[in-house]
Amino acid sequence: MNNAAVLHTFHIPVMGIGFTIDTPLRVAPYGISSTISLLDDMLIEKMREFYCMKFDMPFKAISDKIEDYRAKRITAYLNFLDKVVKEKFEGLKQSIHEKGNEFEKYIEMLPDISTIKQRFREFVQKKRSELEMINWGNLHLMPGSIDVNIMTKLDKENYVNNEKLPVEFNDAHAAMRGFANSNLESGIVLSAGINPRLYSYMENFDDFYPDADGNIRKKIILKISDYKSALIQGKFLANKGLWVSEFRIESGLNCGGHAFATDGYLMGPILEEFKEKREALFLLLEEVFSKSLQQKGKIVPKTRPAIKVTAQGGVGTSEEHNFLLEYYNLDSIGWGTPFLLVPEATSVDPHTQELLCKATEKDLYLSHVSPLGVRFNNLRSNSKDIEKQGFIDQGKPGSTCPKRYASLSKEYTEKAICTASRQYQRIKIKELDNAGLSPESYTKAYNKVVDKSCLCVGLGTSALLINDLNTKVEGPGVSICPGPNMAYFSKVVSLKVMIDHIYGRQNIIERTDRPNMFVKELEMYISYFSEMIEDAAAPASESIKKGWLNFQKNLKEGIAYYKSLFLNQDKTKPETNDKIISDLEILENQLEKINLA
Repeated sequence: MNNAAVLHTFHIPVMGIGFTIDTPLRVAPYGISSTISLLDDMLIEKMREFYCMKFDMPFKAISDKIEDYRAKRITAYLNFLDKVVKEKFEGLKQSIHEKGNEFEKYIEMLPDISTIKQRFREFVQKKRSELEMINWGNLHLMPGSIDVNIMTKLDKENYVNNEKLPVEFNDAHAAMRGFANSNLESGIVLSAGINPRLYSYMENFDDFYPDADGNIRKKIILKISDYKSALIQGKFLANKGLWVSEFRIESGLNCGGHAFATDGYLMGPILEEFKEKREALFLLLEEVFSKSLQQKGKIVPKTRPAIKVTAQGGVGTSEEHNFLLEYYNLDSIGWGTPFLLVPEATSVDPHTQELLCKATEKDLYLSHVSPLGVRFNNLRSNSKDIEKQGFIDQGKPGSTCPKRYASLSKEYTEKAICTASRQYQRIKIKELDNAGLSPESYTKAYNKVVDKSCLCVGLGTSALLINDLNTKVEGPGVSICPGPNMAYFSKVVSLKVMIDHIYGRQNIIERTDRPNMFVKELEMYISYFSEMIEDAAAPASESIKKGWLNFQKNLKEGIAYYKSLFLNQDKTKPETNDKIISDLEILENQLEKINLA
């Protein structure tokens, strides 16, 4: 990592749909980058109206009756964020003459390794004039990036008068267009795997292409879980003349939200592979990218555009943060879950915040509630799940599906519906009623159906509640998706205190039994592996058993890698290394006891 001009060495990833919907307004003026979800244009429109009123700015509603309203709503909100963040940042720089000013707060929150912070302290000691300080700030300070996220799988088809619209009006395509048409110079985080049609659609927008100096107004950030995925997706985009500006590596299980498990490949070995192959990957992508630009008649930059490798998922201490940066040569570390307890950064309603503060390991679990059929990190007793259980108890399982963003199943209907919807669950339960199942099998199958939760509503409601906005459409239930790391953070803190924790200037974790992030992920994978075997239909086929053996082999190789890494590691404390080795041996024994027969 190059420390020459470091601002912050962490970023705030997208969390849910609403928890980071206005985070850039709160943190970008301080140079902190964050990501908002573009899924819910209804929530986005409500937030734009709310903030326009708050800041006494003109607001003109964008009706859902007009053509392309989804993209237009997203563009309008992003332009609003861009304008207000820039104004706040300019005000921050001009505040230097005020006591306890925002300018100093910006500087103080920077990591101590930052040369910018060091230079500022020199300026203060030399008693430079306010004008000199402001001019210096204009040259060296910048706001954080207002990045956006699209889950590529959530690309629902849309209709007008029962007539299906062209593919460019699908949800993800419209969100992409909304971002591309905005004034932002930032990144779009593409998560949940490759969507060839969506990726191809990006070719239509000039902002995704570089200028002669390699600058790109709209940067592509790929959230990935392994090197192979980076290679495949990176080449796919490069072949279209589209450059990946950041590979954002996320733990398969030790993360918030949806958990895209690997076949037993652990985060450490994945980061090691990136460390060893990153330059070869960059050279390969540059060659394909340049050739494609030439064929398209586009500008081929004189130098390779900037590219970053970052990581996130379960990081909780400054020691882990620094180790990832230094040993794996990363550019930034994502801190998500802990920021749910920072009201200055995220929108979490008081009731949910209290649940998070009290949450222990048993309250944080890998659930099956997502309509996408992907495992989902969940918090027990969240108000949306309580609401869901109430409907089940009344004999009315399923959601009324007021927003339909996860309507992707065509199992029973020509027009896709959501597996968490009342419509889908009624059909599915009726099918179970006629299937002649044993009571035990019926109960298991029934619970699997009704467990699905209306996440596209529940994950956005908190932003409405905290701002006293109308929830008539959504209802009051809140879904929340913290990673297991939340068990070790137990109190609400200020933005500065959380950043001081990240940079090792103070410690807010009161418990002394928190496992290392790599150990925690391994523990989750062993539990996931054991559950996978228990849930399999007996007798297991030879191909399934072969998959289990490969999964186990990858876990064993991961354990061996960690043992070798931490036996002689000088970037962490000796006592840290000893504890990691001890925990690894315990988990290795657990893995050996899993019966694959």
